[in-house]
Amino acid sequence: MKYNFDELIERRGTNCVKWDERPRVGEQSSGISPSPEVIPLWVADMDFRVAPAIQKALQQRVEHGVFGYNIVPESYYEAVISWFHRRHQWDIQRSWILYTTAVVPAMSCVIKALTMPGEKVLILSPAYNCFFSSIKNNGCEVLGSPLKAVDDTFEVDFDDFETKCADEKTTLFLLCNPHNPSGRVWTKEELQRMYDICKRHGVKVASDEIHCELIMPGHEFVPFGTITDDGVVMNSPSKNFNTAGLQIANIICSHPSWRRRIDRAININEVCDVNPFGIVALQAAYNESEDWIDELNQYLWGNYQLLCDFIGENIPQWKVCRLEGTYLPWVDISAMGITSQELCDQLLAEAKVWINPGTMYGPQTGEGYVRFNIAIQRSRLLDALQRIKKYLG
Repeated sequence: MKYNFDELIERRGTNCVKWDERPRVGEQSSGISPSPEVIPLWVADMDFRVAPAIQKALQQRVEHGVFGYNIVPESYYEAVISWFHRRHQWDIQRSWILYTTAVVPAMSCVIKALTMPGEKVLILSPAYNCFFSSIKNNGCEVLGSPLKAVDDTFEVDFDDFETKCADEKTTLFLLCNPHNPSGRVWTKEELQRMYDICKRHGVKVASDEIHCELIMPGHEFVPFGTITDDGVVMNSPSKNFNTAGLQIANIICSHPSWRRRIDRAININEVCDVNPFGIVALQAAYNESEDWIDELNQYLWGNYQLLCDFIGENIPQWKVCRLEGTYLPWVDISAMGITSQELCDQLLAEAKVWINPGTMYGPQTGEGYVRFNIAIQRSRLLDALQRIKKYLG
């Protein structure tokens, strides 16, 4: 490989959420201080150094020495348009792009713009935990359509999905593509069917596509924007290129009246100003770092295979779900007969491995599962798995 994803990088002591946050057991502080003892496989960021082109662009910007308010240049929009055309055959017009600070604020702005308080926002459950807070914070009701477990993966229950869309209070469907936490990469046929049902019942669609470049072998990401222009897409290089702290994201909307309302919501929510580092990092990612993301996916696939093989050989009561996209494998631990929260508490306290309980992503649909983050050096991942094996006996 051209890039060394095995390089161990010390992140403790850098005010890093993943490594410096105090772990918690259940709802209470565990008393475990951040230390070399705990291996964090929880929050979704990567432990890999960013692509060299991004680091170089940031260094050059730092050398200028002045960091005032910024205009987003035309080269920024050109980078976004070129990337999605080249990579995903999606033709975006310059006027469709609204920039903001991150995908979660983008989501909140879209909900504010396209719904009224008291209306229902449909999600596929389990779902990324911020979906719940963004919906509720805008005065709307969360309406979940549970995914169906089929063998080692998940499918949409289209009968239930249509029933939920037919509810007169349902006005927006918040899609996650690729899906966090199930690891699904929705096919063109699935996306088309979701859209057809939504259109039939007058439900708008907003798609969170923050993990869109993290695709495993044998699968293809299909932007919702290639299914129809009648929708909203939220994306960012942040998860894909490990730049979440640089605070940049885009809302892509071809519908003029929706776009005006979303732009207004961005200003109402005061997330209309972005920092200079996010601007230059996005351009370096999209213009110069395509080979880096391709190698990253190969490395993540190797980590996923390690996880599957290790659990299959050493922890047979667990079942790793198929990972099609993201770096967040979803693991079925229901055969253990304890709750996912209890297992995570035990692993943190005794094995010093920090993973997320499935109930974070839906109290009912997430129970019996845990979520791993495998965007870590392979040696650390193996260390964590060996600790879990030793604890479980």
